[in-house]
Amino acid sequence: MKVALVGYGKMGKTLEKILVDRGHEVVARFGSEGIQIAELEKADVAIEFSVPEAAYGNLKTCLETGVPIVTGTTGWLDRYDEIVSLCQEKNGGLIYASNFSLGVNLFFALNRYLAELMAPYSDYNAEMTEIHHIHKLDAPSGTAISLAEDLIKGLPQKDKWALKENAQSDSDLSIEAIRENEVPGTHSIRYSSAIDDIEIIHTAHNRQGFALGAVIAAEYLNGKQGVYSMRDVLNLPS
Repeated sequence: MKVALVGYGKMGKTLEKILVDRGHEVVARFGSEGIQIAELEKADVAIEFSVPEAAYGNLKTCLETGVPIVTGTTGWLDRYDEIVSLCQEKNGGLIYASNFSLGVNLFFALNRYLAELMAPYSDYNAEMTEIHHIHKLDAPSGTAISLAEDLIKGLPQKDKWALKENAQSDSDLSIEAIRENEVPGTHSIRYSSAIDDIEIIHTAHNRQGFALGAVIAAEYLNGKQGVYSMRDVLNLPS
């Protein structure tokens, strides 16, 4: 594939190495200066890891240019439906994931299954913790929100999520967001009762897993039209 990297920070450089190692060519790199259309048009697919305030514009530009796009930027999802509509209007290709790590996407599936098992047992209270590096701009993380939304769908006793300091009732799923040193990302889901706790945890060791998953997603999206997810890429149960 010929790939455009939209966002060329630490993640962009990690993506480039993996792309080259897998036999692909990086034909454009866009940082804070923004996207140059003539350069973007050289690409078969774009991979976007930028910042929340730039993501919507980047996605819109790629779709309007006819370049399928894989994005892992979080913090812009209030406009997700607009991007999906634009993708459909332009017969484009889009994959958004709050986390592209293969392990995290398996963790998503495990979370959905565990919530289904725990649904009848109201003595257990579910809560979440996420820990990330101090440079992360949004809280809770997009990954935590994805986990929370799946958990709420499975648990009748929870109707919405809230940051721990804002949780007001037992029907709120509490998410504690911690920013600490250079932690790549840790997410835990705990079910607590007076008798015992059940906990599942995913701990990332570096950015490699996120980047590899995004490249695999781009390989999947290349040549396709439509809106897909990592469940499609990895053929995981819904």
